[in-house]
Amino acid sequence: MGLAAANEIDVLAAARRNVSGGYVPDASEPYMNPEQLEFFRNLLIEWKHSILDAAAGTLQQLQDGPIREPDLNDRASSETDWGIELRTRDRQRKLIAKIDSALRRIDEGEYGYCEVTGEPIGLGRLIARPIATMTVEAQEAHERREKISRDD
Repeated sequence: MGLAAANEIDVLAAARRNVSGGYVPDASEPYMNPEQLEFFRNLLIEWKHSILDAAAGTLQQLQDGPIREPDLNDRASSETDWGIELRTRDRQRKLIAKIDSALRRIDEGEYGYCEVTGEPIGLGRLIARPIATMTVEAQEAHERREKISRDD
């Protein structure tokens, strides 16, 4: 797993801790009831705020000044680190669009249901990946089709 993916998981885990307030969606409840929808809305909003805060920190560091390492090896290392950081921020920018889409699906009453089959995605999957739009089975089928078309 790459550094960017690990960072994304850490940010989501922190958002989960900040949101739960003791409530965790349970399979014994009616699926996508108002409490569950509110939990996921708050989780998505907290996740988005965490990403935006991290991006603001990166922007501030970039504005503080250019890399001025006297040693060429140190400078190369710093530039590589900044390149990774900027790619991470770009990935998170795309993630924010997916979070906004999930929030829109909550508002429209479509959140938690597979966009392919219309079946419930499942609480476990949504807690792990709140922006999921497909069931595990539909996602696997989609990835198989993508792999086949790439191999052609």
